Amino acid sequence: MELSLAGLLGAMAGSLIGAINSVAIIAYADGWLRARQAVSTDLDRVQVEDRAAIMRRGILGLNVLLCAAIGYWFGTALGG
Repeated sequence: MELSLAGLLGAMAGSLIGAINSVAIIAYADGWLRARQAVSTDLDRVQVEDRAAIMRRGILGLNVLLCAAIGYWFGTALGG
């Protein structure tokens, strides 16, 4: 498999777009998660924060990976 400069530039642009997009998705998902979870004790609060941290990492990782792949594809399609 040959890597092209246009593809790599597209992947970098896609990664940046994915990271920016993740901020909006994470903000929405955080609010949704906090609204659904009833926090009455410190143990519940810790569990909700642990779930939120896992969710944030997952959203960021998947979004950046997906957008980088799409950016690479666009870069190779448009730039040769």
